[in-house]
Formats: sequence, C-alpha cells, structure tokens
Amino acid sequence: MALAALRREGRRFAPLISSNPINALRSEEQATFGVRTISTQIVRNRMKSVKNIQKITKAMKMVAASKLRAIQVRAENSRGLWQPFTALLGDTPSVDVKKNVIVTISSDKGLCGGINSTSVKISRALHKVHSGPDKENKYVVLGEKAKVQLIRDSKKDIEISITELQKHPLNYTQVSVLADDILKNVEYDALRIVFNKFQSVVSFLPTTSTVLSPEIVEREAESGGKLGDLDAYEIEGGETKSEVLQNLTEFQFSCVLFNAVLENACSEQGARMSAMDSSSRNAGEMLDRLTLTYNRTRQASITTELIEIISGASALEG
Repeated sequence: MALAALRREGRRFAPLISSNPINALRSEEQATFGVRTISTQIVRNRMKSVKNIQKITKAMKMVAASKLRAIQVRAENSRGLWQPFTALLGDTPSVDVKKNVIVTISSDKGLCGGINSTSVKISRALHKVHSGPDKENKYVVLGEKAKVQLIRDSKKDIEISITELQKHPLNYTQVSVLADDILKNVEYDALRIVFNKFQSVVSFLPTTSTVLSPEIVEREAESGGKLGDLDAYEIEGGETKSEVLQNLTEFQFSCVLFNAVLENACSEQGARMSAMDSSSRNAGEMLDRLTLTYNRTRQASITTELIEIISGASALEG
C-alpha cells in the first residue's frame, strides 16, 4: 500500500521534477489557464503532494530500521557457520572448472539503492570470466529484482528462479531444504554465491563465496595446496572419503547460503534506510522551495489587488 501511494503521489508530482520547479509551475499554469501568473492553488497542491511523499518515505525508513534490528543479530550469528569451512577448505574463487553455477541473491522489493544492480553486475562479470568453448555457466536467481535484470539478456541460462524468499522470517531448516533442491536440480563443479555482505547501515560489501563439488575437492586435494591438508584428518564411522566430502559439501553450501541470505537482507534494509532518509531530506528541501514560491505568489497577488484598489480610488477622485 505504501509503495502504491508513493507511486501515485510521484505521478502527481512529476511536473515538478526539473532543475527549476518555479518555471515548471509557471509553464503548467500557462498551458492550463493561459495566464502568466502562478496560481496559489497549484502551489498548494504541489506542497500537499510533497508532504505526502515525505510522510511515506519517513514511514518506510522507520519500518526498514525495525526490520534491520531484527535481522542483524541473526546475520552476525550465522557467520560462525561458514567460517570453519573456510578454515578447513579455504575459498578458491579462481578455481578453473567446466560447470559453473552462479547463485545470485537479491531482494524482491526496490527502493533500496544499488545493491541489486551490484549483485547482477558481479554475476554477469563472473559469467563472462568463466565462459569458454568447453564451459557451461548457469544462473540460480534468488529474488525478483535480479531475475528481472538477468532475464533480459540471459534468460536461457537461468536454471532456477525463486522469489518471495524473504516474505517470512527464514531459519536454517528452510534454507537447507532450499539448498537441497538446488543441488538436486543443477549439475555443477563450482557454486559461486553472489551477495552483499552487511558492514554498516551505510556500507555493504559485494561478496562472492565459492563451494566446490566433491569431485573438484578431491582433484584439488590431490594436486596439493590448501585442500591437500584434508588427508591429515582421520575419518571415523566407516564412511569413505567420497561420502564424507559429499556430506561436507552439502552442509557447506547450506551454511553459506543461509548466511548469504541474511547478510543480503541486512544490506537491503540498511540501503533502504539510507535511500528513504535521502528522499525525506530532498522532499523537505523541495517543500522549502515551494513554500517560498507560494509566499511570493501570494504577496504578488496581494500587491496587485492593492494597486488596483488605489488606482480605482485615484480615478474616482480625479
């Protein structure tokens, strides 16, 4: 409802979106009434529209702040889930594989700055970097905004699209089920999760986390490097190394995805707070300019009436 009201007031206010709102008012008045003076009624209507927009943006800022406080603690706590995997397996964004799946996380709603555009730009850059004659790149899109942008030029590469993910508060169980569905429906050598990591209300860091398939983990372990340390660990319970790696990869992906969704939700609310605060300040500045225009117009009207009265009185006396 708030978004609909904001769009409606925005359409009413559209003629004022110019470098000089006074000229815009004068042009509209001339076109409508064929006179050269500004009607005080038009200025009052514009002032009312700006006030309505300012009320909506302030309310949206308060709602975003409330949601941010609820999500921020959960996001910070979720960082402890994926950090052990980074310590054990490392993070290898430069690994060269044939099948890449880019998991792009975005929001379902707008008015939150450029966080969605940033995620889409990074996803397209990853798609371009890892493209090749014998390579395959697919998208898994979480969020309506990234879907709308990627579908324009990469519709055939979108394997799975999920929207309204944040309609209800998410927990780890729900995200693990979602991660399991993704793993069952896509073939991959590397999963590259693109999201915005929350740093502060006014700052977010575009981030990419990489989860490798069990086969690639084994290949990298045999070639040495960070993953070669896996052989130093003892396996208990009668499971083979392949089975352990399979379970480890699935658990890693669900943990990283859970943290990424929460971090991106925090970044979304923080960016929305900043955007709505800027909008409220801009509306206040425009309201000041309109008030000045209204006072000048009213004063000019009063002065004109006084001149007419004095001229009429002088004519009767003469």
